[in-house]
Amino acid sequence: MADQSAYAAAASIPLIKSPSLRVPQKVELPPDIHPLPDSVTPYFVYPFTLEPHVLTLESSRRSTIAAHAARREEYLRQRETEKERRRKEALRRIAPGFEPQGVLVPESRHAAHKPSNSLDGSMLRAESYSPPGHQRSRSVMDDLVESLAALDAAKSPPPPPQPLSPTAFPPPPPPVNQRLS
Repeated sequence: MADQSAYAAAASIPLIKSPSLRVPQKVELPPDIHPLPDSVTPYFVYPFTLEPHVLTLESSRRSTIAAHAARREEYLRQRETEKERRRKEALRRIAPGFEPQGVLVPESRHAAHKPSNSLDGSMLRAESYSPPGHQRSRSVMDDLVESLAALDAAKSPPPPPQPLSPTAFPPPPPPVNQRLS
């Protein structure tokens, strides 16, 4: 009746073993293996020989980082001052003598005379007087008047006046005849 089982038909079929599969060999432990102790705390020993090496690496790392930070701060400060210098230079191109924190002091384009902060009559007389052989330097107002005159001259003449058409004004009302009694 052993032949009557569900696998009786498969018992006569030969099985083929795959060449890619292999059965692992049994691991044999060496006879002199060291058994684990009850406590592993004695195995955790700190090697103090590494301490100076780690400390010198850390101090050199910190000094390098500090040097890089100082260099970066210096670069950013120089960049900011350069940006501010360029901004002031651009403003001075528009308005010579401009200082954002101070009063606007116009600078002379010519180095012939020194600007003075006093506004008295002697200064005005000194400007009107020019020694022989010395040309009087032009003031900003002279330049402005000259440029405005050039603009007026460059403009086209105004269009001729148009004659008034009769429809521009309404006709006058007819005279009223009234009798005075």
